[in-house]
Amino acid sequence: MAGASEPDPVSTKQQQIAELAKQDPQMGLFSLAHHIDLRWLYEAYRRVRIDAATGVDGQTAADFSAHLGDNLRSLLERAKSGTYRAPPVRRVHIPKGTGDETRPIGIPTFEDKVLQRAVVMVLEAVYEQDFRDCSYGFRPGRSAHQALATLWQQTMKSGGGWIVEVDIRKFFDTLDHAQLRELLRRRVRDGVLLRLIDKWLKAGVLEDGRITVPAKGSPQGGVISPLLANVYLHYVLDLWFEQEVQPRLHGRAFLIRYADDFVIGFTKEEDARRVLDVLPKRFGKYGLTIHPDKTRLVPFRSPALSVGEGSGTGTSPGTFDLLGFTHFWGRSRKGNWVVKRRTAASRLRGAIRRIADWCRFNRHLPIPDQHQTLSQKLHGHFAYYGITGNGEALHRFRDAVLGFWRKWLSRRSRGGSISWDHYNLLLKRYPLPAAVVVHSVCRPSANP
Repeated sequence: MAGASEPDPVSTKQQQIAELAKQDPQMGLFSLAHHIDLRWLYEAYRRVRIDAATGVDGQTAADFSAHLGDNLRSLLERAKSGTYRAPPVRRVHIPKGTGDETRPIGIPTFEDKVLQRAVVMVLEAVYEQDFRDCSYGFRPGRSAHQALATLWQQTMKSGGGWIVEVDIRKFFDTLDHAQLRELLRRRVRDGVLLRLIDKWLKAGVLEDGRITVPAKGSPQGGVISPLLANVYLHYVLDLWFEQEVQPRLHGRAFLIRYADDFVIGFTKEEDARRVLDVLPKRFGKYGLTIHPDKTRLVPFRSPALSVGEGSGTGTSPGTFDLLGFTHFWGRSRKGNWVVKRRTAASRLRGAIRRIADWCRFNRHLPIPDQHQTLSQKLHGHFAYYGITGNGEALHRFRDAVLGFWRKWLSRRSRGGSISWDHYNLLLKRYPLPAAVVVHSVCRPSANP
């Protein structure tokens, strides 16, 4: 669409939007949709995954690409004129990674993904000027591992203290549409964009052949849903914590949030208890519920401080989970007390169960194909969970993969089990990846 030597027109426009948003953080922006043109839509199309599942119309990326120019022009005209109709999302259920629970995911049509991505590209340019450093989920240049690294640094710096571990009950299902519209209008006044967002909120969900239109919520899986979630919690939590909570505290505190998953750390127990008491009321004001059984106050003071010099009660610190890891105090190789992380037990059980199921239902495939897929699964697991100090859990996962692969290869025929000698010979020909630390606090360059 653009010559190789030309400056990227989309990046230039995004920079212009960002500069406009920076000028006055309180200003509502009226003129935004005019930035979306054919070049912008083409870039949005380029950023959409082509291998993702299809929506209710069954249209694939290849189908859309066959007449790309015409499809983009039609999409642009309908979006600008107000005649675009948002189709319902196709709902599927995927494992949550804990037990037998599943998470509902809404799959938009390919065309809808392109338009949602185009709108996200506009809104990101605005809200990246507003979002706080405590927010890490679904933001350009930010990741879960950066959130984990910041959490580690903050807890080490403060000596642990007290952690409020919070669970918002069914956040994506209960997000209040009226509240969201009001919060969006604080920054975005463009009628075209607001109407499109409203259409997506009202698009409905297709499941088991029936279409329902929920009065609340934003379907997980939609391209725009994570950004809308960040906008909502930016006002409900992040700004509130920064502007109203922190100034009233007696000690230091920090917030780490990844989408709707967050913890708050405090150096003073009294501060932690006061905030824990007020959280349900604050979230209830915006139609959200704090899960009473999964939200708790965790004593997390370093044992070196709790026992040393007669301070503290000498009780052992607790543990808490965030982003699939259990955080706890342990001894370093040098004997110092440090915050360590291991794969959360529920996440590890879920990952192992899925491997067992995959090996069982795919044992008929040729061994090279099984080897390739299992290697990809191991690489993916290590890419996320491969952090400093988590070696034991990584090896447990790899050992489980080795065990289940042998078990189900042995059941490919009536010939009985494969001996370990035979299996070891097979592994020499088809070696599985070793458990490796990808993200190291000792080697920052290891973080991609």
